Amino acid sequence: MVRGSQKGDSHGGIFLLDFENQKLDQVVDWNSGAIDFSGRGADRGLRGIAFDDERIFVAASDELFCYDPDFNVVGSWRNRYLKHAHEICRAGRKLFITSTGFDAVLVFDLDSEKFEWGFHLMGNPEQWQGFAFDPQDDQGPRPSNDQHINMVHVDRKGLFLSGLHTRAIVRVDNANRAQTLCSLPEGAHNARPFGDGIVFNDTQADRVRYVPRRGEQLAFIVPSYDPDTLEYKGVDDSSIARQAFGRGLCLLDERFIAAGSSPSTVSLYDIRSRDRVASVCMTMDIRNAIHGLEVWPFETAH
Repeated sequence: MVRGSQKGDSHGGIFLLDFENQKLDQVVDWNSGAIDFSGRGADRGLRGIAFDDERIFVAASDELFCYDPDFNVVGSWRNRYLKHAHEICRAGRKLFITSTGFDAVLVFDLDSEKFEWGFHLMGNPEQWQGFAFDPQDDQGPRPSNDQHINMVHVDRKGLFLSGLHTRAIVRVDNANRAQTLCSLPEGAHNARPFGDGIVFNDTQADRVRYVPRRGEQLAFIVPSYDPDTLEYKGVDDSSIARQAFGRGLCLLDERFIAAGSSPSTVSLYDIRSRDRVASVCMTMDIRNAIHGLEVWPFETAH
């Protein structure tokens, strides 16, 4: 199963999608009143997703929520440096959260349940700069959105960041030195190391790309629909995603990639066959968009 979150007025929330059985369940509806989302875009919607044993962590704009496997809210946390959160990931006993409104990444300790470390990124692909800060004091960065950091990935090789305007995947080492790992097109989402290369949503080109260090690159076409079938396409709101806007990505294994797009579509791509092998559209309402995807780890009836 792949779990996703999306934003919008009528279908926003958290979904469980079973590709094999073509089954879709909405397990959290933000319209229930549990979360107050006022406004649109950056200040509205569920974003990153990560799991820790029996806990499910989901990022909203300025708050980290924790659910149990039955999707009851069991905790939530805020921080002065958490704003416009996007993707999150877990590494060991730490949760890494992109704070797009501060060009930063925050670290939340899963045992102490406190924000304990932050890193602010500045510069450009030719010369990155940055500094670590304590999210518990007031000596951290000022609000900024120059890089629009929307992705974080952590493994034994380091901490990797990317965003709409970084035009690169940036690696941060143990000494807090930032350098370019590889270049990216402007406007990319979900860029991260994968295999011997990288994978990402090339959002402006309507493609999901796998770029190995050697060998042929793969570019999967993001699905699009007859414009006449789209709902609310005439709404004049710049924060509403256009169709085929690629955002949200997770790895099922070394062969399959799940990626999201607008309106609220999740597609499964096969690196071996070089083809899109499945696609499920939740709604044709263009106001709703996929944000985060992750593989469901629990054995439940959801």
